[in-house]
Amino acid sequence: MRHAHLDPIERRARRRVGTKIGFFIHALVFTLVNAGLYAIDSATGGHHWHLWPLTGWGLGLAIHGIVTAVSLAGGGWRERMLQAEIARLRQQA
Repeated sequence: MRHAHLDPIERRARRRVGTKIGFFIHALVFTLVNAGLYAIDSATGGHHWHLWPLTGWGLGLAIHGIVTAVSLAGGGWRERMLQAEIARLRQQA
């Protein structure tokens, strides 16, 4: 849903909260599914096949976490780059 009537700070806050919630949901689903796979593997006397999806999905979750952390921490960096670019363009005009 678009929030065109919101001020820029609230719009940014909503986007940041959405980013955090997205990561937390991903982590929760990762935990629940992999716990289930471990339980199935243990109950059937498997050969630790649950480690394959755990490893692959764990890598994806780690990348998602890094991207989330960088995007949330990088707000000041992005703003500084934007202001520098605006100043550069105004100087050229």
